[in-house]
Amino acid sequence: MSTQPAQPAQIECTDLVRIFSAEGVEVQALQGLTLRVERGELTAIVGASGSGKSTLLTILSGLDVPSAGSARVAGHDLLAMGTRERTAYRRHTVGFVWQQTSRNLLPYLTGAENVAMALAVARSPRRQRAGRVDELLELLGVASVRDRPPAQMSGGQQQRVAIAVALANEPEVLFADEPTGELDEVSSQGVFDALRDVNERLGVTVLIVTHDQRVSQQVRRTVQIRDGRLSTEVLRSTRLDEHGVEQHHAEEYAVLDRVGRLQLPQEYLTSLSLKDLVRLELDTDHVKVHPTTGEEAPS
Repeated sequence: MSTQPAQPAQIECTDLVRIFSAEGVEVQALQGLTLRVERGELTAIVGASGSGKSTLLTILSGLDVPSAGSARVAGHDLLAMGTRERTAYRRHTVGFVWQQTSRNLLPYLTGAENVAMALAVARSPRRQRAGRVDELLELLGVASVRDRPPAQMSGGQQQRVAIAVALANEPEVLFADEPTGELDEVSSQGVFDALRDVNERLGVTVLIVTHDQRVSQQVRRTVQIRDGRLSTEVLRSTRLDEHGVEQHHAEEYAVLDRVGRLQLPQEYLTSLSLKDLVRLELDTDHVKVHPTTGEEAPS
């Protein structure tokens, strides 16, 4: 029997490296990061400031270029693209929402005009623009502010209009960098609900960088980046118990790279005082990791 070839991932990065140089000092923002996101997934990326998560998003959105490694999004090789292809990629394949509401919308245009401007930049047929504007503002629940400039909208309304702008070109992938970072709890939930609705109703792959635990805990998959590499993943699922009651489950996995490296969760390191050298013990079906005492460590 022949087997069907595996479908390519919507987002696939392998050994991604990004080095920044300033005043003779090199900083590695990404240190061999590998990530795979399937078509239609809604995934959150979390990590401390400086871990590399925003750098990853700017690379995947075509705003930056990696120093080494490979990255493909919706079939586009991000390292091989020329200037013209990169511009077309940003106009038609991906959408982007910034944390700062002021970066997402032109302040002198209304909500409807901001969406229409994105359609014009993407060279959408003129006769289809008005209908598309109405459709997107309705979808995002902000039709009531279509004739208001951003200054007359709440922060949550601005971000939902920004999502409408990002969707104007019918992208396959939507990136959002801390989209709830400047919002209160109620507005944050509204913006996340909008992103989840877009993912479910339009089938758009959504990748969110966030510090907001309330957001990251509501997606099926949360990926943590530490020191420029994938550290752990949390996969969430819903199951019915023996009484037919819905139960929510979350399982955390450490990410093992191709050469056998993994990063243990920080709480494990702290709890067991794991540092420097550890002792490994191979059992029948698992590996044990033991802290070493001063006497055990080689001199």
